[in-house]
Amino acid sequence: MIMRFVIYLFIFSLGQVAAHSQTFDVAARSAKTDLDKALQELSVLEKEIANEKIPLSRELNQLESNVLSKRRDYSNAIRVKDRNTVALDRLKAEEKAFKDQNDYLRKTLLEEYMRRFETRVHVSEKEQYADMVKEARQANENPAVNSEQVFIKQLVVVNAALDRLENLLGGHVFEGSAIVDGVPEKGKLVMVGPLVMFAGGSGKSGLAEQLRGTTEATLIDLDNEDFSLGIKAAADTGTGELPVDSTMGNALKIKQVEETWWEHINKGGVVIWPLLCLGLLATLVSLFKWFQLSSLHQVRPNSLQGVLDKVNENDTETALVLAKRIKGPAGELLEIAIRNKGQSKELLEEILYEKMLNTKPKLDRFLAFISLTAATAPLLGLLGTVTGMINTFKLITVFGTGDPKRLSSGISEALVTTEYGLIIAVPCLLMYAFLSRKSKGILASMEQTSVGFINGLTSRN
Repeated sequence: MIMRFVIYLFIFSLGQVAAHSQTFDVAARSAKTDLDKALQELSVLEKEIANEKIPLSRELNQLESNVLSKRRDYSNAIRVKDRNTVALDRLKAEEKAFKDQNDYLRKTLLEEYMRRFETRVHVSEKEQYADMVKEARQANENPAVNSEQVFIKQLVVVNAALDRLENLLGGHVFEGSAIVDGVPEKGKLVMVGPLVMFAGGSGKSGLAEQLRGTTEATLIDLDNEDFSLGIKAAADTGTGELPVDSTMGNALKIKQVEETWWEHINKGGVVIWPLLCLGLLATLVSLFKWFQLSSLHQVRPNSLQGVLDKVNENDTETALVLAKRIKGPAGELLEIAIRNKGQSKELLEEILYEKMLNTKPKLDRFLAFISLTAATAPLLGLLGTVTGMINTFKLITVFGTGDPKRLSSGISEALVTTEYGLIIAVPCLLMYAFLSRKSKGILASMEQTSVGFINGLTSRN
């Protein structure tokens, strides 16, 4: 049984091996067929790839060339952009510079030119140019008006100024008015360079100048018939003999600023009055002390010797009469010395020294006031200076520094008080020194008299 099973198993195994062998052959043939087919397809595919590779390479080369070209274009575009950016910044900077230059020209130079032009034209011409200057200034101050319109209005003023200069070179006659005898009068004004003359409708003619305290031209009569006729002829016909002021109007200006002593004092303001009162009191005190000290007599050596002779002769009455003839503290000192001649030398010296001590305050009375005035007057002048400068700065705050005439009041107050402070202080100082010297001289003379009396009295005892 077992053998039979084994034989059957062996026979079955051989059958399986035969079957499997047949299956491997079929698979091998199938694989070879597939391989051949794949190799054939690969060959076909390689041919197709080979056929397509050249156009693709050409296309790739073309695309690479395009990329390089695009990169160059991009680089060029970047450089152009950078150059344009730099140029744009430069243009903006130039634009800003031109704008700043135009603003400086419009707001500073031309505005300053108009201001100077307005202040330098003659007072009789201001009416002609006032409107155009006002329009130009208002346009410059109005932010709604563009720069071009402002420049146009400012250039109108500049052209008018140039036309005025041209007219002045050859002479210019125009209608206007001037103050004649305190009344405005219409007439013709003749301008030749800096000279301005007026020929009125009433027949009066002369120079036309702006006097202090006036805002219009005032006729100044030259008191010369030939000059008047020449001015009238020039005003009527444009030809005539005209007067020429070699001082260019300075003589008239100097005459205008001439003032009286009272007008000069009034410029000092409030401080000038206590300063003048102090100076007046110091003058009166100085005169009083001068007369007082000058009236005091000093004891001369021969007078002292005469008194000593009578005293040593015991003629007291005669000695007192001689002493009374000497007026002042020196005579009183001799009287006291005579009455106390019998005292001891030391006591007599003390009595005479006490008399000199009593005399010194009388001699020095009011001298301190003169010294105080000499010290106080400059301080009051300095106070007036400070007050005047404060008023000047107030006027500068309100009106600016364009018109010096408005500032003259404060400056005058500052200078006049200082002037009078020094005028009062210097004489007071000299007078105090002189009177103090004179007082000390009187005391020295009294001391010498007392010493001489004591020594002469002692030598004769």
